[in-house]
Amino acid sequence: MNRLARLCWLGVAVLAFAATAAQDNSGAAAANDLQVRVERDVPYGDDPAQRFDVYRPGSARGPILLLVHGGAWHTGDKASPNFVVGKVRYWTARGYVVVSTNYRMLPQADPLEQARDVGRALALVQTRAAGWGADGRQVVLMGHSSGGHLVMLLNASPALARAAGAQPWRGTVSLDNPVVDVPALMRAHFDFYEPAFGRDPQFWEQVSPQHVLSAEAPPLLAICSRRTGTCAGAQALQRRAQAMGRVVQVQVVDLTHRGVSERLGVAPGYSASVARWISSIL
Repeated sequence: MNRLARLCWLGVAVLAFAATAAQDNSGAAAANDLQVRVERDVPYGDDPAQRFDVYRPGSARGPILLLVHGGAWHTGDKASPNFVVGKVRYWTARGYVVVSTNYRMLPQADPLEQARDVGRALALVQTRAAGWGADGRQVVLMGHSSGGHLVMLLNASPALARAAGAQPWRGTVSLDNPVVDVPALMRAHFDFYEPAFGRDPQFWEQVSPQHVLSAEAPPLLAICSRRTGTCAGAQALQRRAQAMGRVVQVQVVDLTHRGVSERLGVAPGYSASVARWISSIL
């Protein structure tokens, strides 16, 4: 992909996420429907981007769902209605506290630092959980697209989160993450992914879930779309995990890349299948 094409792609991504992040009050409406209390912009670091929102149901039952938005590592927002609303409605109705976090983005922070930011957010969520009526030991990470890469990277290498102060969490749901084997991806699509992963092959391995997968990795549900070509990477990670005695489940869905996230919490059968998996690891 040439420079002009890459810039055009990035421009489309910015416009798409700007549109979904518009303050149309749909998130507030969803919360009000369910008597959910919302705490905005809780800081977990000194940078203005290091903030998360907390959605607390009227009666919390223990588990916490920590959401990580996508946006090609350089855009997106924790309050984007198309990312947040369906998941908040679905899981708060089941007694979950839902937290949606921002993190520093390109060019300020590379994907490895972004993953560490998510680890810092996780650490504070676990510390604050009891005050929300929740259980800091029952946290599940969930991310979409590049956010799916960040949570998958943390899941593969929990030491990253531990170094940020986090304790073990129950498991992770990655929604249509296109980046599982970074060195292989860079060999095939260097120009497209260079803004995120640069030119250093050693760094590629550091941010590659396939390469850093450890024997302490929690359970992972990798949801992939047969339309987007992400399933091969998820299935390769599953094979490696099985050889190491770790749990990686791959769920193939017939949805667009955007739909893998937007339909979760909205489509009954799809949402119920993910909810069952989450319940099984709590």
